[in-house]
This record gives sequence, C-alpha cells and structure tokens, in this order.
Amino acid sequence: MYSAYLDLIRIRFLMMLAYRVNYYSGIIIYAINIGAYYFLWKAIYGGNETLGGMTVTQMTTYVAVSWMARAFYFNNLDREIANEIRDGSVAIQFIRPYNYLYVKMMQGFGEGLFRLLLFMVPGMIVVSLLFPVRLPTDPSIWGVFLVMLVFSFLINSQINILTGLFAFFVENNEGLMRMKRVAVDLFSGLIIPLSFFPGWLEWVMKVLPFQAITYLPGSVFTGKVTGSAVYQVFGLQLIWFVGLIVPIWIMWRSARSRLFVQGG
Repeated sequence: MYSAYLDLIRIRFLMMLAYRVNYYSGIIIYAINIGAYYFLWKAIYGGNETLGGMTVTQMTTYVAVSWMARAFYFNNLDREIANEIRDGSVAIQFIRPYNYLYVKMMQGFGEGLFRLLLFMVPGMIVVSLLFPVRLPTDPSIWGVFLVMLVFSFLINSQINILTGLFAFFVENNEGLMRMKRVAVDLFSGLIIPLSFFPGWLEWVMKVLPFQAITYLPGSVFTGKVTGSAVYQVFGLQLIWFVGLIVPIWIMWRSARSRLFVQGG
C-alpha cells in the first residue's frame, strides 16, 4: 500500500516534468517579483538600520526565501478536490482501496518535489546572484529550515484540503478558495512580515495557522529567531499540523455521507 502512495508522488513528479519550461520561465517571473519587493522595502527602510526587528539584509533574505519557499509548498489541491466533487469523480475514489486524502497529499508532495528541485533551488541561486541575500553558514539552520519547509507544505496542504472539502457542503466554493489564497499570502507573512503589523493584529495572526507556513521558517532562515527559540517555533508548526488533522477528519467523515453530484 505504501509503495502505491510513493508511486503517486513519482507519477505527479513526471507529469510536472512534462511542463518544465513553464517553471523555467517562472523563475524569471519570481526573480522580477522579488526584485520589486527588494526595492520597495529598501525605500521603506530609507536610512533606518532596522524595522520590525529586521535589518535590510535580513528583509532581503526573508523576501527571497519566502517567495522561493512558496514555489515548494504551493499547490491547487483545493481546486482539484472541488472539481472532483462537482463532476462526481470523487465517488469512484471512495470505492478504491486507498485513502482519498492521502492520495491528494501525495500528489501535492510530488508536485512540491518538482518545484523544489527545478524551481526553488535554481531560483534561489539566481536571486542570490542578483540581490544581497545572506544565506546561513550554519548547517544546522539549513537542516531545521528544510524540515520546517516540509511542514509548511503539510500545513498549507491541510488548509487547501479543508477548503476543497467545503464543496461537499456549499456546492460552489470558488469564492472561498480565492479568499483562502489571499489569506494565506497575506496572513502567512509572505507579503508583509507579521512583525510589521500593529500589535493587536500581529497577536491575532499569531493565533492562526498561517504564520507556520511562511513567517516562522523565514524567521529561522534569516536569523531573526535564534537559539532555543528555533525549536519553539518548530514546535508551533508541529502543534498546528496535528491540530489541523482534527477538523479535516471531522469534515471528511461528514462529507462522505452527503455526496451530491452536480450534473453527473
């Protein structure tokens, strides 16, 4: 059974490989995007050494690694699940000898591996040559960051699965999916680090799971979080990963009993 899930990762990776030219061009687009944020933040800093607890160099590194990390953890599992619910193909998945949610997670991971190897790594090299990005010299930081990056993928995928499963209940969750994408990009710290928000709003966002996707790994990578605090923020990721399993399980059990095929 486990080998079947591994095959799903391999198959999705090979499927993405067929469209690799699109991702090569995506590296250029991401580099331009990072460049725009670099000059924007440089203007915001002006003559200040630090803002929001981050130096200009840390901010540049944070922007670069956050956008490149997004290439790994980003996926469209919510849209895939919603489409399969609407066209009725999800009903076939119910009678197959595997767990549907595990299948979607493995497919997303195969896509993420492709993006990691052919998008994120070469993209980070290109960006490091173009902008003053300071990469960590401590191998342990790299190790912790890579593990946290995996959990970024898992947590983002869990949120996507929850959003996709809502199609069982609302029939058309297009608006919800768009709102979720904006919420993830904004509240995760991808666009603006959480430390730049007003105190009350920063507190609100720190009790939501979004920070575990981008802000926490980025803070570790840039050196904003150091020492024992690194393991504390990693522990927070673990808590959100485990915590999100509960609503997914509840929604999945409820959804299986109310499958409604639109036009199928």
